[in-house]
Amino acid sequence: MGSPPEPKEIAMFVRSALFAAAFILASLGAAQGNDLRPIEGKSIDLGDVSGIAYYTVEPDGFHVVTTLAQGEAGAPVRIVSVLAPGQSVVFSTPQPAARLEISRKGDEVVVRKANAVSN
Repeated sequence: MGSPPEPKEIAMFVRSALFAAAFILASLGAAQGNDLRPIEGKSIDLGDVSGIAYYTVEPDGFHVVTTLAQGEAGAPVRIVSVLAPGQSVVFSTPQPAARLEISRKGDEVVVRKANAVSN
């Protein structure tokens, strides 16, 4: 029997599988305009950080699943947000400054670049 895989090899495999899944979801049919449809993937670009977002319709609200990573070497982070009508979630990076808002408008989910907020 061979030796068990190293933790670094496992992390690289998981990262590769994540980005392959993100690519497949995005290529299955990107939503027209900035609207998302259930289970359809949408690419997220925040400069150095990128990934994909999709949502599912659940009894307690729309579950928006966003997976982000910094470059190809960054560890992926998965964020699940439950949105009721009128709610939104904003993702931002400090350098270079980028903001993206995912909001629920009735039965639609809209992804748009958010305006910068000055401190």
